[in-house]
Amino acid sequence: MRLLHTMLRVGDLARSVDFYTNVLGMRVLRTTDRPDQKYSLAFVGYGDEREHAVLELTYNYGVERYELGTAYGHVAIEVDDAKAACEAVRAKGGKVTREAGPVKGGTTVIAFVEDPDGYKIELIQR
Repeated sequence: MRLLHTMLRVGDLARSVDFYTNVLGMRVLRTTDRPDQKYSLAFVGYGDEREHAVLELTYNYGVERYELGTAYGHVAIEVDDAKAACEAVRAKGGKVTREAGPVKGGTTVIAFVEDPDGYKIELIQR
């Protein structure tokens, strides 16, 4: 067994694809449009789906916003330098919600950014 993907519902597929590709450096791996079922998908990630877990961005026609609830946590991405990653995200118009620094009670350097739909993404320094 292996983890395949995590699905996130998004309010604007083009806006979300732009964030994950241009701000976080992922690639669009494949897309699907299902007009009869009223949804579109974009799979994004850093590597081929046969070997890497990816994100499935799901746009349901006519739904511009979702309530994220209190159960969702975050998606985590490994980076070489969390401070530099925050600067790059900010320079591309992304939102940094926690600057790079050690995790509470530890030494691992982390930061948090937020995608256009409010999903949290943790950047963990290698």
